[in-house]
Amino acid sequence: MAKIAFIGAGSVTFARRILTDILTWPEHCESSLALMDIDGETLAITSQFVERLIREQGLGATVTATTDRREAIAGADYVITAIDVGGQPLRMQDWKIPAQYGVSQTVADTIGPGGVFRGLRTAPVLAAIARDMDELCPDALLINYANPMNINMWLIGTTSNVRAVGLCHSVQGTAGQLAQYMGLQREEVSYWVAGINHQAWFLQLRHHSYRGEDLYPRLRAAMDDPDTYAKDNVRFEVLRHFDYFVTESSHHMAEYTPWFRRTAADRARFISENLKRWAEENDVKLDDSAPAIDEETQIRESFMYARQERREDYFANQQSQLESPDSLPFKRTHEYCSFILHAIETNTPYRFNGNVPNTDLITNLPPGCNVEVPILVDSAGLHPCYIGNLPPQCAGINRTNVNVQELTVQAILEQDRRRVHEAIALDPLTTTQCSLEDVRSMTEELFAASAEYLTI
Repeated sequence: MAKIAFIGAGSVTFARRILTDILTWPEHCESSLALMDIDGETLAITSQFVERLIREQGLGATVTATTDRREAIAGADYVITAIDVGGQPLRMQDWKIPAQYGVSQTVADTIGPGGVFRGLRTAPVLAAIARDMDELCPDALLINYANPMNINMWLIGTTSNVRAVGLCHSVQGTAGQLAQYMGLQREEVSYWVAGINHQAWFLQLRHHSYRGEDLYPRLRAAMDDPDTYAKDNVRFEVLRHFDYFVTESSHHMAEYTPWFRRTAADRARFISENLKRWAEENDVKLDDSAPAIDEETQIRESFMYARQERREDYFANQQSQLESPDSLPFKRTHEYCSFILHAIETNTPYRFNGNVPNTDLITNLPPGCNVEVPILVDSAGLHPCYIGNLPPQCAGINRTNVNVQELTVQAILEQDRRRVHEAIALDPLTTTQCSLEDVRSMTEELFAASAEYLTI
């Protein structure tokens, strides 16, 4: 049976979900699972969980746990990556330093100054994993979940020969949201989606029946309801002005474009509508007299600490669950990964949206960049679908993000910090706030913060 290596298995929640998914398929229940993480403590928890799951379900799978990446990868048929280089403290710096220059990112993991530096830390590690695969398991499939997806996958495709695909949750997640907005069940909605990761477009949105109804008129009618509009205001504005609904959340989309985070009023609205609600729900006390940037920093730092506390609580709960006589949950989720493995191992065709190099798949985006398109998969492997031209307005928005991704990849390949400055200077949100001199100063601060994890 297949050997499946999981790099980053110490991410207990996500690793547990993916590994459970894999084991729910009868065809995978005798797989060899090689779990790897640099954190031996969290790795041990995941390993114990999977071993118990195998015992309870009477499966024939085997589990090994190691902190040696090459040992885990050697001879693998599939390698799954879910890594976060630098962790939560550096992701806070990815947000905090640009905020001091007026660049109000909301997530900072895709583009923007934060996304660029997360890519500078993460993409070289993933490229090294791919090169290990070239040597130790050249026929294996790399399945990457780590962000920033576009930068990571672009570098992997440029520096190795491995078969690789990047997976995200946003397409299937957004399809479910759209169904809710229109008063439909998820299974009633079919779609054709393409673009780039975190910024792909619902090119077709139809009722799931033969020659089904075009659902865009129904979605536009739903947008006119104030309560529905308030749930997804950024994406509905993009729909209103550019005719297509985008895959990533309003929270994310706001920082990939120059229109929604550019003024103090925009920031105050975001704080009021999002962060303050979180603060109230989590009993975080704020200094209401503080300037907006300080107030937002208070909330984000509190969120970071609360997240760390929840992580520690979760590990404690995991340990309690492992000691409990109650059976562990054994239910498959909607994540694509296990369905892809099942399709390959059983020659059962399956379609999903994944991230691959643009080998003339989307003809009005640059060749070689990373694109998110429908992909068919069976025992012959991955078959990305040809899209042709995106609507020009959609391609135009995508290209503003691709510019940043391309220069970041070039910075890593050329080991040239100047390319990093250029990437951030071209970021759509940064251009609304910073002079070129500000970009230089901000970028140097970010270099200093991430120095321990950078190759450049």
